[in-house]
Amino acid sequence: MLRRFGHDVVAAVADAPALHAAVAAHRPDVVVTDVRMPPGFGDEGLQAAIALRAADPELPVLVLSQYVEQTYAAELLDSGRSAGVGYLLKDRIGEVAEFVDALEQVAGGRTVVDPEVVRQLLGRRRDPLQRLTPREREVLALMAEGRSNTAIARTLVVSEAAVAKHIGSLFAKLDLPPDADDHRRVRAVLAFLRS
Repeated sequence: MLRRFGHDVVAAVADAPALHAAVAAHRPDVVVTDVRMPPGFGDEGLQAAIALRAADPELPVLVLSQYVEQTYAAELLDSGRSAGVGYLLKDRIGEVAEFVDALEQVAGGRTVVDPEVVRQLLGRRRDPLQRLTPREREVLALMAEGRSNTAIARTLVVSEAAVAKHIGSLFAKLDLPPDADDHRRVRAVLAFLRS
């Protein structure tokens, strides 16, 4: 099927160890794997995909699954860099042009997730802002207005130390650990604006 659309298939393998060997030997533009592979038909294909992306975060991987398995989808999407990854239900393969388009998007560095997977993942996730106390929400709202810690303290009539404590707590509750590449304050405000 892929050859009909002008793609070369450099290897077809039966199990996860063979998948690792084929990727090492051929350095493909994209890997397509099933979540379940022999010998156990558990999550060997998914684990192989995650391991391959850990070794090469830029390696595009498209994983196919018979059913929506939210944990598997979330695990894959969290692997490597967020680009060049896809998770589709096998039903999509029947729509050949749609499947090939998804494969090409993943190979091109985009993220493709089956609409049904997205629906279920969003359905299970709760608003992370619900974990914040009313005071933390007030602090976050003032942060969204561009206020400094000093201005927030003055507005709420609390000490700057109390503001810093609230900000540290809301960072923890929003799962925003210190990161040299990201500005946590901006990410917290973005979460606030999305809610």
